[in-house]
Amino acid sequence: MFVELSLSAQTTYAEIFDQTRSLEIDSLSSLPGAFYTRVIKGKEYVYFGYRDANSASRMIYVGPNDDRVKSLAAKFKIAKSYRKMSDLVRSAQVLGCQGMMQKHFKITKQLANYGFFKAGGILVGTHAFLAIGNMLGVRWTSGNKTLDVDFAHAGKNISIALPADMRISVHDALTSLEMGLLPIQHFSGAAGAQYRNPQDPELRIDFLTSIGREKENVVMSNLGISLEPLKFMEFSLEGTTQAVVMGRDDVCLVNIPSPERFAIHKLIVYGERKPSERVKSIKDIAQSAALIDWHIKNGLSDKITEAWHDAVSRGPGWKSRAQTGLNFMLLRHPELKVVFDVG
Repeated sequence: MFVELSLSAQTTYAEIFDQTRSLEIDSLSSLPGAFYTRVIKGKEYVYFGYRDANSASRMIYVGPNDDRVKSLAAKFKIAKSYRKMSDLVRSAQVLGCQGMMQKHFKITKQLANYGFFKAGGILVGTHAFLAIGNMLGVRWTSGNKTLDVDFAHAGKNISIALPADMRISVHDALTSLEMGLLPIQHFSGAAGAQYRNPQDPELRIDFLTSIGREKENVVMSNLGISLEPLKFMEFSLEGTTQAVVMGRDDVCLVNIPSPERFAIHKLIVYGERKPSERVKSIKDIAQSAALIDWHIKNGLSDKITEAWHDAVSRGPGWKSRAQTGLNFMLLRHPELKVVFDVG
């Protein structure tokens, strides 16, 4: 399900990650403001607060409150000489790290440039799975192909949101690429949460969020985008982490789901999918199994077990779907049952 990357590949990725995070924080040095820590769902996150040109208070998401972010925030202005990032990125991929398809990377990088991830945006789907692989020091051998680019945001769900309050325009970010990306319109005339290029039907961009009382798309005026609500989506949006994604010779920092929550969420998604979506369902199971296998082999089974118990304790609908996904996965990978309460 995965092959271990060489120590050289893992070291190169770590250097790219450190340099990219350093540059992200250094880019804030021109703004008058300070760093703050907030606790969400028991986890600490760092934000940068400042006042914009209209004297309105704004908050930028920086990242999880880990040792690296603490150190960088303490220094704030970073006096460091960086190797040319393009050389590092190319080296990492030659050594086995997996990059994004270039057109997918251009979209992700542009959203990053416009502040989507600093505003709490999250990369989800298969590209997040690939980013998790690089972060964990492995290359996945299945479940790693996609034509879609999926992004998510907690939207108006304050309990799980990364509460940045930047104002950006995702629509402007996408149209400025001049890639022919157009929002799919609803019958009501409102812009949908999906972008496509009529000349490139295989390219699709989806913007997702967790479902609430309203079943309609969630319009986020501060993001300049609509979000499609999906059941159980919030499970992947809690306790997020950060990684870098790579194009041919460039890189950007993104927010992604935690590996263990991504794995369990994929079991739930399998249980929710219609039989007509069998191809995607098989990929869900392949991704979940690969991540669970990695946790077992690296002595981190407890993280999977904890995420599983969290999911099944949320109600009968959660439990039945998660169990459906688990049952199918164990038919293919019975050795993974050691982290679950099954015989």
